[in-house]
Amino acid sequence: MSETIAINGVDQADNFTALIQQADGWWIGWIEEMPGVNCQEATRAALLETLAVTLNEALVHCRTTVQRTYSPTPGTIS
Repeated sequence: MSETIAINGVDQADNFTALIQQADGWWIGWIEEMPGVNCQEATRAALLETLAVTLNEALVHCRTTVQRTYSPTPGTIS
């Protein structure tokens, strides 16, 4: 059985859904809205912390990638 909780993103206004469950003595979880953000920890508290850190790292990476990709090149007309 999964438990659904809210996790804040980089901006406190950003809320994401974490699905967590205990399996074979481990806590596993993932962020529903961010494919690839999944974690495994020995305790529920450690899992929640790791999910928040991993989510924020993914958000920063995505924002940085978008900024680099779509920043105008100096000397060009936009």
